[in-house]
Amino acid sequence: MELCTACIWTSVQWSHTLTPNRRASYHGSTRSISSVSQRRRRSTLCITNAASTSAPASYQSTTQLPRTNGSGIKSISGDKPSSALEQLDIERGVCIPFRKYTPEMVRKKVLDSRGSILSLASRGAEIIWKLGFYWSSLVYDFLVGRDEEIVPYRARQLRNLLCDLGPSFIKAGQVLANRPDIIREDYMNELCILQDDVPSFPNQVAFAIIEEELGQPLERVFSKISSQTIAAASLGQVYRATLRETGEDVAIKVQRPGIEPIIYRDLFLFRTLASFLNGISLQKLGCNAELIVDEFGEKLLEELDYTLEARNIEDFLENFKDDPTVKIPRVYKQLSGSRALVMEWIDGIRCTDPQAIKEAGIDVEGFLTVGVSAALRQLLEFGLFHGDPHPGNIFAMRDGRIAYVDFGNVAVLSQQNKQILIDAVVHAVNEDYAEMANDFTRLGFLARGTDVSPIIPALEAIWQNSAGKGLADFNFRSVTGKFNQLVYNYPIRIPERFSLVIRSLLTQEGICFTLKPDFKFLEVAYPYVAKRLLTDPNPALRERLIQVLFKDGAFQWKRLENLIVLAKENVSKMSSNPALQKNSSQAVRSRQLQSKLDLTETIKDGARMFLIDAGIRRQLILAFTEDSKLHVEELVDVYRLVEDQIDMPSVALEVLQDLPSVARDFMLSWSDSILSDRQY
Repeated sequence: MELCTACIWTSVQWSHTLTPNRRASYHGSTRSISSVSQRRRRSTLCITNAASTSAPASYQSTTQLPRTNGSGIKSISGDKPSSALEQLDIERGVCIPFRKYTPEMVRKKVLDSRGSILSLASRGAEIIWKLGFYWSSLVYDFLVGRDEEIVPYRARQLRNLLCDLGPSFIKAGQVLANRPDIIREDYMNELCILQDDVPSFPNQVAFAIIEEELGQPLERVFSKISSQTIAAASLGQVYRATLRETGEDVAIKVQRPGIEPIIYRDLFLFRTLASFLNGISLQKLGCNAELIVDEFGEKLLEELDYTLEARNIEDFLENFKDDPTVKIPRVYKQLSGSRALVMEWIDGIRCTDPQAIKEAGIDVEGFLTVGVSAALRQLLEFGLFHGDPHPGNIFAMRDGRIAYVDFGNVAVLSQQNKQILIDAVVHAVNEDYAEMANDFTRLGFLARGTDVSPIIPALEAIWQNSAGKGLADFNFRSVTGKFNQLVYNYPIRIPERFSLVIRSLLTQEGICFTLKPDFKFLEVAYPYVAKRLLTDPNPALRERLIQVLFKDGAFQWKRLENLIVLAKENVSKMSSNPALQKNSSQAVRSRQLQSKLDLTETIKDGARMFLIDAGIRRQLILAFTEDSKLHVEELVDVYRLVEDQIDMPSVALEVLQDLPSVARDFMLSWSDSILSDRQY
C-alpha cells in the first residue's frame, strides 16, 4: 500500500492542542509481544500436491492455446481446481483456513444490502459509460493510425479516469502498475503516479472515525494532533499525534469513510465482468480472469482491516527482534481498531534525500548494505515481506538502521515457494534454462501443462545478455524490462505475490541508485545468498548447495571458492556496519555471532552425508580424483579460505559428539541397502 505511516518531523502545523476531561488509561509500553512463528500465522497449513517441489519438471499433455501474437505456447486446462481460490492456494503452497474474501461472501454482502439492485445498476452504468468511452477512444486511435504517438496522453487519461471512479479503481491501477503481463510498460509508468498522488478527506471526518474506534474523545488520549495529513492514500490517510499519558509521538492511520460497501460493490461488479472475459484471459494469460480478480479482492479486503496490519507489524517485530540494524515501529493495539491504527512514530530521514542522510553522518554504503540484506531476509528467510517499500515507506535512522513503515500490503511466500525461488537461482547459475522455465510453471506464472519449449530460448537470451555484463553492470530494471516483453508476448501471468516481489526489488534498487548511483545491488545480494547456501541448516538448501557445486557430474572447485569468498564478504560487511556499533547488548551479541562465517553445521552435515549417502560419497570421491589426478591443491586452497573462520578442534569435537547418531544412521542406511538388494 502506498501509505507512509511515518516521516520526518516537518513543518506540520499543530493547531489542535487538546485539553483532557481526564487522563486516558494507557499501558502500551508494557505490552509484551506474543511469540509467533517466523512465517505468517494466517498461512499455517501446507498443501502437498502437483505444485509441490517434488512435482515433475514438465507436463507433456498439451492442447493448442496461442496468444494473439502467435507465440506458439501450448496449454491445457485439465485437472483444474474446483475454484480460482483453490488454484491460488495450490500455487502458494498454503491453505488459508479463514478468509476475508470469497466470491460467495462478496455476492451475499452486496445483494443482501438495502437498495442493492439500484446501486449496482447505477454504478455499473457509470463504469460502463466511462470505461466504454475510453475504450472507444483507443479504437478510434487505432483506426486512424495514431495509436502509438498518442500513448502518453491516453496513459494520463487512464490514470485520471481511475481516480474519478474511486478507491477500488485507484487500487486496481496501482496493481496494474506492477503487471506487465496485462498492460504495456508506458501505461505502467504512468499508473505508478497513483502510488502517491491521492487527495485527502476532511479532518473532521477522520477525527470522528478515530474517536469511534477509540470509544472516547481524542483529547483524552492525545495531547495534540496534526491539522494536516502526513500522507493520503486510496484507502486512508495518516496524522501525527502525541499521547497524553506518556508524551510519545505516534502515527495514526485512519480509513476513508464509507469505503467498505463501495469496495464490496465494485468487487462484485469486477468479478461479474471477469466471468465474460475468461476466454480472452485464458488465451492471453493462461488463466481465468476471475482468478486475477480473486487475487486482487483478497489482498484489497486484507488491507481494509487494520487489525490484520497490526498483526503484520507484530510478525515483522518478531522476525527482526534479534537484528539491531532494522527498526520496526511497535503498534498500540489497545488504541487501534479495524478502521484506525496507532503506531510508534518513526523519526527518520526519507531515502529520497541523500544530502540529508550524508549531513546526518550516516554511512550510505553501510545503510544500503543493511537495506538489501533486510529485504533478502524477508524474501528468502522469513517468507513474509513488505509489499510496498516505496521511498515514503523506508527511512534511514540516524544511527544507521533502516526503518520500515506501512504494513498493510505484505506478501507471504510459503516454504515451497522459497525453495522453488532458490531452485531458479541454482538453475540460473548452472545455466539450466529448461528447468528455469519449469520453475515458472511451479510458481504459477504458467498454467499447468504448458509447453515451455518456446520460452526457453527467450529466458536464455535475457539471462545471458544480463549476466554476461558482470556484477558491475547488472541491474534488475534492465532485466525486468526484457522480462516484461516476455510476459506480454507469451501467455504468462504474474501471480500477485510475485508482482510484489518484483516491485519490491525494483523499488529498493531504485533507492540504492538514488543514494549512491554506482551502488551494485548484486554485490550485496550475491554474498548474502552465498552465505545462506553455505550456512543455512535447512536440508533443502543443503541439497541446492550440492546442485550448485556439481555441474554435469563434475565438482566445481572454483565455484566453491567463490561462494566462500562471497559469504565471508557478507559477514565482514554486516559485522562492521555502523548500525551495529551501538553500545547495546543486542549489538554486542550480534557482532559476536556475525564476526565469522559459521560453517560448523555445514561441516557436520557434510560428514554425515558422506558417510550415509552412497550417491554423495561417490560424487565426492570422484571430485577428488577426476581427470585421473588427486585434487589436493584445490582442497588446500579451500581450507586456506576457511581456516580463519572456524575453530577446527571445536568442530572436530562436535563431529565426534555426533558420531553415535551418524553411526546409527549409517547402519540403518546400510541395512536398507542390503534388504533392497535381496528383494531383487
